Amino acid sequence: MVSLAGSQIPSPGQSPCAASARPQRRMGETMRTIRSALMQPDSCPGSPPAADAADSDMENLTDSVIDFHLSELAATAGPAHPAAVAKSSSANAAATEMLELSRDFSDYSSFNSDISGELQRLAAAAATPRSDAPVLGAVDLNDLESMDLSVDAAPLERVEPFVLACVQALGPEVAPDARRTAAARIRLLAKHRSDIRELIGVSGAIPALVPLLRSTDPVTQENAVTALLNLSLEERNRSAITAAGAIKPLVYALRTGTASAKQNAACALLSLSGIEENRATIGACGAIPPLVALLSAGSTRGKKDALTTLYRLCSAHRNKERAVSAGAVVPLVHLIGERGSGTSEKAMVVLASLAGIDEGRDAVVEAGGIPALVETIEDGPAREREFAVVALLQLCSESPRNRALLVREGTIPPLVALSQSGSARAKHKAETLLGYLREQRQGGGGCRVEPVAAATSLAR
Repeated sequence: MVSLAGSQIPSPGQSPCAASARPQRRMGETMRTIRSALMQPDSCPGSPPAADAADSDMENLTDSVIDFHLSELAATAGPAHPAAVAKSSSANAAATEMLELSRDFSDYSSFNSDISGELQRLAAAAATPRSDAPVLGAVDLNDLESMDLSVDAAPLERVEPFVLACVQALGPEVAPDARRTAAARIRLLAKHRSDIRELIGVSGAIPALVPLLRSTDPVTQENAVTALLNLSLEERNRSAITAAGAIKPLVYALRTGTASAKQNAACALLSLSGIEENRATIGACGAIPPLVALLSAGSTRGKKDALTTLYRLCSAHRNKERAVSAGAVVPLVHLIGERGSGTSEKAMVVLASLAGIDEGRDAVVEAGGIPALVETIEDGPAREREFAVVALLQLCSESPRNRALLVREGTIPPLVALSQSGSARAKHKAETLLGYLREQRQGGGGCRVEPVAAATSLAR
């Protein structure tokens, strides 16, 4: 190992003049002697010469790395220094670093034991928590299971120590079991109140949760997904979650997680898509194919979550293309027939969105979407009949071929019935579609966008 004695490399913050003439500490000089000399002003080239060489030596030592860290440690250990309260962990790290440095110096000279002893005392003072500093170890995270988290029973001052303890337990150096528990507690805390979600958002929990989205432990992954979903309900947290790089790991959880993790990942992406710029990013990160898979194989809740997220994402033209390419149309047409579950309405809304592009219209026709929609108009519930008309309008508004298919499917009688007995909006849409079909039967190829005269007095 190279000796540091006589080194001319200036330490951080050292003045050039101090680096130019590095003195050696003389045998018999103690730290007390050096500290008394530190009170004298520094001298640089061009200043009056010092009266004594020893004084010059002492002046040059003021900028040494040892004295710099000694003063820093002493300040941290001081009883009134705020860093001893707010930055106890960094003080411990600094103390450890300086202890190691002092031992290295002790190996190279016989007169550094005094420095080592001084550092030992300062390090011990810095490493000892002050009585008024928050002690996270005193918080039992298991207490959260039975804690009443209502505003009256749990003001933020009471919740904050638990939040900080959870964030500390999410660190990469913490055991996996403890990280899993901390993510579960964050999930619980973020479920209840907006002010707690905001507190967690500024506590550093979000960037600590993101790596857990790729955890090989399914419970840890699910806890992290759901915690981020709950946090994303607070609007100001969405930007922080995006900035922490959570979109791609959430897509990973959407592909690989448990059933609950997939559903909650879809909801988290839906929440993040509230930021319009995120929609293209979510699609580009590969979210569309696993959302389509959730349509086919998910639970009823999973299908609803996937449908809602797809609808939001498909406001971007490129995502419509991705959804069609991923095979979304076939399961969407199949879901039209699942009456009474709430998925039928959402499926028709997404189909109407995909029918806004040429590839989408063609895919809906090929998948048998027109007969399924006509059947809904004939015997479906009132609300589903309205959604079916909207989807058919989208399919036919710019496609004479699809209008002809609709006429051959026998759509006119149920449309006439809907125009007479449906809601105001359903009547208006039915009359508009009937106008297109009448044009088609008369041999017109243009695209009508105005309703026929009989519908002009209907409310929109």
